[in-house]
Amino acid sequence: MRTSGIAVWLKIVTLLAMLTSTTCRHPVRHLVGGEDHWKPNVNYTNWSLNKTFYAGDWLYFMYDKYMFNVLEVNKTSYDNCTDQGFIFNITRGAGRDVFELKKPKSYYFLSSGGYCYNGMKLGVNVIEFVSAPEPSYVTSSISSNMVTGINMVISSFVIAVLWVALL
Repeated sequence: MRTSGIAVWLKIVTLLAMLTSTTCRHPVRHLVGGEDHWKPNVNYTNWSLNKTFYAGDWLYFMYDKYMFNVLEVNKTSYDNCTDQGFIFNITRGAGRDVFELKKPKSYYFLSSGGYCYNGMKLGVNVIEFVSAPEPSYVTSSISSNMVTGINMVISSFVIAVLWVALL
């Protein structure tokens, strides 16, 4: 009985440490083109300008599956509106396809069949998410190790109080 209580206490301490020491961000699913979706005569450059794309985010392409497709291409193919030697065919036939932006880099997409010339192309620059540094609540004369120690003591005290209250 005593051992399981210690195990629970250690799990609580670990969980609190994780919650207080990291800043997390959930991936975002970007609907390409917004309400316009993936179709000709939409300026996807303007659509993407006010967005930040992070590694782990998703692009969600909605389009008429009988007319259009979505291909990942390189920069040269994007600039020239050519689908020759495309990197990946995102099209799965449903007209509602997603693509994960796995790495921080530039990605390029277009629709073949000449639709690229009518604006159906998208380039996005993906960056790595970097959590913000923890705010400093103490003067610089106090070391960060001391602050960490104080935080651990406070966390341990709160956990101990909760533990006693649960008994």
